[in-house]
Formats: sequence, structure tokens, C-alpha cells
Amino acid sequence: MNASELRDKTPDELRDQLVQLKKEAFNLRFQQATGQMENTARMRTVKRDTARVMTVLNEKAAAAATTE
Repeated sequence: MNASELRDKTPDELRDQLVQLKKEAFNLRFQQATGQMENTARMRTVKRDTARVMTVLNEKAAAAATTE
């Protein structure tokens, strides 16, 4: 997932994606705790994607605040 792809989305779509990523991170933490995790690198990508979504949301909020 690229930041440029995220910038094309609406804030509502970004919030929905953020919720999905947080659910996936939650499930991955449970898999790790029970020893069922197969792809350990997925944790890292989910955390980074979450950070990207939050960054783009903050950028959009700041842009909206300055235009008003």
C-alpha cells in the first residue's frame, strides 16, 4: 500500500481501512501468543500500513483546518 494510493481515498474510506488494519493486528497478536503465526513479517507490514493511514488522515485533517 502506497501513500499516494491512500491520498486518493476519502477520509471515511481511510477510517474503514484503519479499523480493518487494527482488527488484523489484533488477530496477529493472538496468533503470535498461541504460536500459530505463520508469516511473522505480516505484523510489520500491518503496523506500517496503519501508520501510513493515520498519517494521511492527519494530513487531510490539517489541510481541512487550514482551508476553513
